[in-house]
Amino acid sequence: MGPEGEIDELADEKGWVVDDLYESASGFVQDICDSLPTSGAGGASRPQWLAKSGQLEGDGAAVLTMGVPKLCPEWSKAVKQAVAGKYERSFGDGTYVVSSKPPTAEETEEGVVTIPPGTYRAKGRMEDCYWERTSKGGGIIDNQFATSAQSITVTIAPSDGQFTAERCEVWKPVK
Repeated sequence: MGPEGEIDELADEKGWVVDDLYESASGFVQDICDSLPTSGAGGASRPQWLAKSGQLEGDGAAVLTMGVPKLCPEWSKAVKQAVAGKYERSFGDGTYVVSSKPPTAEETEEGVVTIPPGTYRAKGRMEDCYWERTSKGGGIIDNQFATSAQSITVTIAPSDGQFTAERCEVWKPVK
């Protein structure tokens, strides 16, 4: 029996269910293996993409944790990080609520996206990049409009309410 058969057999034994889009658990795992090399749209890390994709819901995390090492072991670390929620997060254009905690299920349904306090840098060719830090009440604390830039660094304070970025490159945490 090959690795696909092992994955399908164990998934059957455990009663794990994958999306109806897939004929088998191994088909689901293979699709993720094929998707991971090209994932990370918008500058997201592969674990971030996987966590946000919804593929870990239900039995997805268990199936991928078991199956990825068999079909594409080079992505095992990315799957472990996504399942554990321990991966570098990057942020594209948008408005984010400043919080060290992830949004609640209710906030997520309302479209709330959070960004932890910290220092972030956007790198690359940027034209007309605008960012702002605002208070919880919406008052501007600090902002910048850059007609042309290659690197911009901003520190988001725990007391900030929101962070907004438009037409900038991806914001990544500064280590």
